Amino acid sequence: MQDSVLIIDDEKKLCSLLARIIGLEGFRVFQAYTGKEGLKILKSEEIMVVVSDVKLPDFNGVELVKEIKKIRPSAEVINLTAFGTISDGVMAIRNGAFDYITKGDDNEKIIPLVYKAMERAKLNVRVNNLENRINRRYNFDSILGKSKAIKEAVALAQKVAGTTTTVLLLGETGTGKEVFAQAIHYESPRKSKPFVAVNCSGFSPELLESELFGYKSGAFTGAIKDKKGLLEEANEGTIFLDEIGEMNLDLQAKLLRVLESQTYIKVGDTQTSQVNVRIIAATNRDLKAESEAGKFRLDLFYRLSVFSIQLPPLSHRREDILPIAMHYLKEFAAKVNKPGFTLDKEVSRLLTEHSWKGNIRELKNVMERVVILADGDEISSNLLPFEFHDPVPSKDSLNMQDVEKQHIIKVLKYTRGNKTETSRLLGIGLTTLYRKIEEFQIEA
Repeated sequence: MQDSVLIIDDEKKLCSLLARIIGLEGFRVFQAYTGKEGLKILKSEEIMVVVSDVKLPDFNGVELVKEIKKIRPSAEVINLTAFGTISDGVMAIRNGAFDYITKGDDNEKIIPLVYKAMERAKLNVRVNNLENRINRRYNFDSILGKSKAIKEAVALAQKVAGTTTTVLLLGETGTGKEVFAQAIHYESPRKSKPFVAVNCSGFSPELLESELFGYKSGAFTGAIKDKKGLLEEANEGTIFLDEIGEMNLDLQAKLLRVLESQTYIKVGDTQTSQVNVRIIAATNRDLKAESEAGKFRLDLFYRLSVFSIQLPPLSHRREDILPIAMHYLKEFAAKVNKPGFTLDKEVSRLLTEHSWKGNIRELKNVMERVVILADGDEISSNLLPFEFHDPVPSKDSLNMQDVEKQHIIKVLKYTRGNKTETSRLLGIGLTTLYRKIEEFQIEA
């Protein structure tokens, strides 16, 4: 689509002259002689750059910038005036104008300025589109399921999202706690600021402290320069502390200080650092019971659980299983350029009746696996992992071994021989995979 420029000036001859000059550069040009006419055009046309006189019959051009931005936030505005003043120029820029020039300079400056403004406007559009995609991906609409249990959890999360309140997400492994944390962040006033996620079980106590709080040069062997911690990275945004129950008691005391005063001390530092961060924590443990047993600080538990949300396990929302399965089936099929799939009746029954101890994460992995293994457009029960099937008679054990061997070969082919990724998709340990490769004499 041709890049569009709107000129607003009550001097019709000057307006036509500018339109001709700018039009010769290949831009699509619209003209308006009043602010109201200009705003009407903005509502109906995809205008990227506005060149507006400051003195209009019905508008102050500097104030008009605000109205333009309301209609077209991505558009850039260049203000023109016969008598430029510093105060007007400052006000125009504050209101969001791209630049401000006097009419005596417009002949030599206007074209380069329009090109620069057009580049900025296109960048604005790209940034806005990216932000919209991120918001759509991480908002509450991205949480799958229509059951009463999940709707109640979402309703609570929506209520707390617009606040600065600390949130504690409770639920079994794989129930989508990080998805909820992201939705709360991206539906909050902090959505344009960082969202930082850290799994507390993924670090040793010493390493977790330096990762969270950062450290000063010389704090320990190998600390050759200052390092920003994740709290500092998340400043003005949100930090998500997953598996908070794995954090040791000493580090819990330091986290409590952050919650109470928004201050902390970097490893090896003597000065206090300030931070403005919202904390969302998650755990699959009973923190109150852990607190009573002396394994978790009771004061930290009360600070974290100001607003708790219990996420339901998949086994308590069985009406959501098949819709979620179809969602991931479609997603993974698109990734590998395969046509759409359907589930046969036996697969639907097995999926619905399965215990789903790994919850949505387990269901997602199963769907990724069956897409890899499927040759036709219907998913049949033989593609499901072995735990979905009843024990087979011994006379059929050889057949089952053949099926298992073919499964492993297909997944190895899909991952191009990546053993770690293959073991993840098969749901078995890496050592178990190597043992089966040797047992089945698979070339890998």
